[in-house]
Amino acid sequence: MSGWVPGGALASNVEITAATVLRGDIIQVGGRACRVSDLFQLPQGAKQLLFDSGELLTINGRTRLVAVRMTRRR
Repeated sequence: MSGWVPGGALASNVEITAATVLRGDIIQVGGRACRVSDLFQLPQGAKQLLFDSGELLTINGRTRLVAVRMTRRR
């Protein structure tokens, strides 16, 4: 699913893993939308995600999540 958002950006749902997660991705955790503000590489392909709220989420190399990703229209 994708849709237009104000400002000329396109929002689309994407499946992410520790290898493909990006800053700015919005992940729903516990019924709340959390925006990734920073990433930290951990051993064995894991990553720790820091959200705007200050919360941390650690995902391993096999974790699969769905995120909303904003892309600018060119």
